Amino acid sequence: MRIRKRQLADIQTLSHEQAKNGKSCPMRGQCFKAKGNRSIERNHNLERHKERTRELLLSETGIQRKKQRSADVEPVFAQLKHNNGFRRFSLKGLQKVELEFGLMALGHNLRKKIAA
Repeated sequence: MRIRKRQLADIQTLSHEQAKNGKSCPMRGQCFKAKGNRSIERNHNLERHKERTRELLLSETGIQRKKQRSADVEPVFAQLKHNNGFRRFSLKGLQKVELEFGLMALGHNLRKKIAA
């Protein structure tokens, strides 16, 4: 088991597992080309987060929220892309992209306000 620290609060616990008796498999040459046995690295913290997310999404509230998302959020992105021809950001860097998207959202909201 190995611990990897990516950011200040992001500590990951990883385990490294290696298959045993992989050389005796008759199908080995068809699915695996490397020398030695197959190895897998598991991130236990990530697996825990994925399981929690899966539980939330499959709950009654999660199912309702997924249905509502298609009515609330997705049309806005479609309108920005289709009506404004917005396909990619023209600026680089997180702050500049946030500013550019904020301006696009502001323009979208003003158009909605004027149309109402």
